[in-house]
Amino acid sequence: MKVAVSGASGLIGSALVPALRDRGHDVVRLVRRAARTPDEVSWDPAQGTIDADLLQGVDAAIHLSGASIGRPWTASYKRVIWDSRVLSTQTVSEALARLEPTPRVLVCASGVDYYRDSDEPQDESSAAGTGFLPDLVQAWESAADPARQAGIRVVHCRNGLVVASKGGAFGPLFRIFRLGFGGRLGSGRQYWSFIALEDEVRAVMYLLDDEEISGPVNATTPNPVTNAELTKALAHAVRRPALVTVPAPVLRTGLGGLATPLLSSHRIVPAKLGNAGFEFRDPTIDQALRAALMP
Repeated sequence: MKVAVSGASGLIGSALVPALRDRGHDVVRLVRRAARTPDEVSWDPAQGTIDADLLQGVDAAIHLSGASIGRPWTASYKRVIWDSRVLSTQTVSEALARLEPTPRVLVCASGVDYYRDSDEPQDESSAAGTGFLPDLVQAWESAADPARQAGIRVVHCRNGLVVASKGGAFGPLFRIFRLGFGGRLGSGRQYWSFIALEDEVRAVMYLLDDEEISGPVNATTPNPVTNAELTKALAHAVRRPALVTVPAPVLRTGLGGLATPLLSSHRIVPAKLGNAGFEFRDPTIDQALRAALMP
């Protein structure tokens, strides 16, 4: 199968591309510069341009592009976060919709920030929350409508926090905790939903293959933990104390809007993956942390 991948150099993409190739798939990477090798296709999502002729014959596409939310949210950077997801998804979707024949499936990255701030379990049938991040996720997923309307099966992979020793949200956490400065954020009672990097890659490939699954899919383990529980597990994993507590007002003053996802509670369960029979290899936080720390 020929698979186009955007965001191939990111945390998930850099693990996914070799896994796809190990399965014998022909991978074409979308790059934001002039293509240098035969497996690259140049695109500019900000301008809405892509060398679609080089996508001809693509059977599937995986869209992972998006600017990091892990830095202070100035007004200008919030626009970067928004455009990097919405405009890029629209560009990919429109390009795929023009192909003849069209690909069978488009798997788009999305986020559990779609859901409301709540300690109650929420699955794919739960309602959207309110605020910048839920609004962003809804616009992000709607931007794939051109592909949907062209008859392409579209899956929105609503990712939790991806547990990896480098990159993503956990990369900085590992560094902080190893230095002995780790600790609880706010009350620590807010739920954080997570997924091990290997399980994330396996889930994306599963969604490529399962033709019965479409729409939003929660890519999180069935075992979300509170921030306090995660703090304890991470401190134990790196063998350091975690004595610091950062009060919520301090986080909001120092980080502005970025404090919102850190203090919000998302107790997300993967109903669709569970019903489809997908099995997580590292379903608990202790297992996910051990997997991340393996050499």
